[in-house]
Amino acid sequence: MSRLGWRAWARAGLFLAAASGVADAQLFVAERPHPAFTVGPLFVRAAVAPELGPVTVDIFWSLAVPPHRNASELAQSLYLLWPGAVIGDPAAGPPDPALAHYVESRGFTVIDEGRLALLARNVSRVARRAPPESLPGGAPFVTFVREGGALGLTAPATWVHLPWNPRFADRGWLIDLRLRTKGLVKPKPGTWVDHTFWGSRYQISLSFNDVRQRVLFPMYFEHRDRVLRLAEDPAQLIINFAHADRLKIDELFPQSAKRQLSESLENTETVSLFLDRSEGITPQILTVQFGYFTGLQSWAPILIPALFFILGNLAGPLVASTIRRLSRSLSARIHLGRAGAAPARDSGVVLSRDILARVVPGETTYEQVIALCGPRGEESEQIGAPDRRTLSYRGRRIVPNRRRTLGWLATVSHWDVEQHEVEIELERGVVRDVQARVRRSRLPHPDTR
Repeated sequence: MSRLGWRAWARAGLFLAAASGVADAQLFVAERPHPAFTVGPLFVRAAVAPELGPVTVDIFWSLAVPPHRNASELAQSLYLLWPGAVIGDPAAGPPDPALAHYVESRGFTVIDEGRLALLARNVSRVARRAPPESLPGGAPFVTFVREGGALGLTAPATWVHLPWNPRFADRGWLIDLRLRTKGLVKPKPGTWVDHTFWGSRYQISLSFNDVRQRVLFPMYFEHRDRVLRLAEDPAQLIINFAHADRLKIDELFPQSAKRQLSESLENTETVSLFLDRSEGITPQILTVQFGYFTGLQSWAPILIPALFFILGNLAGPLVASTIRRLSRSLSARIHLGRAGAAPARDSGVVLSRDILARVVPGETTYEQVIALCGPRGEESEQIGAPDRRTLSYRGRRIVPNRRRTLGWLATVSHWDVEQHEVEIELERGVVRDVQARVRRSRLPHPDTR
């Protein structure tokens, strides 16, 4: 490549690193087996901000054609296997029914479809931020899942069709596949103390060639002889974190990932990882655990020790523990209520015998069951028998066993507990069978499970 060409790609890389980024760039697949070209350069671009909403991802790429081959001879559609759900661009056009049929014929269930914006950027104009050219028709996509099986419903994945365009193999251009993704930023569990004083923590995992998800592997296995390998050009995953003054990165993996302040974006921190083409189709993963904190939370290292010092001197933990034990004991042994009455505490759905008597097999319809029992039941269907469904109602009733009574005040010896479970089977919208079960037990405290 000429010196001028290297300078153009260097400017392109600098521009893409300055843009926003977090994504799971996965597999590029050719239409025909054993493609003679490779993909590169490859840059993944998106944005992480404190709002943590849907992330707009731009995947910039180009095709590297061998010197002895003509791009027109290799012209064919490309596909991208994306490990998650995306949001279509209404301006790009309507969905492609053929793409949905292709995925459904392989045993998947399509849950969304549409088109994504497909753009082209002139490499020599990247540094001047010239507006990109929109490629007609965009990129049709379908988001699908796999239902049934021993492990049940899978996570979603997206199959994107990239109709051939001469710009794909033109080294003076970068193709931009733009999509809005969902679920890239995942919350990390923590206690209320962590969330209050340190802020919520999140994790992002970016990967390339990672097809270990149950929904991805069948598609990869079928098209494994069409997977595009990385070219010798740069390939990089980039995460740009806006509002770096409020950012705290806890963990970074692998150690070869680079972390630095952005050279062109104000108040932005960048984490990047170069992809190693010698790894073949081995998964390459970048994981970042991070969080954003408020102004008050920045004082937590000072406020928390001071708070514990004060509470320790006042014996706060001992007093609080004593109050909790006393409150639990009183609530279990003393009951306030009218003499002779022991009101039950119901949770969930508890159906009386009168209601169950009105549910007649062979006569009562689904709508009548909902009207009698309410819509709060659990409804399940069998995939092999779609005309059958089961409504399950579960509830818990707790009644205090009162002993000595003085006006509205009474002591309680124990609590009687009834676990109610009703299953109503329906076939073609009519009740087929009703099963009701009640389990009784005694508890020393109403909150015991």
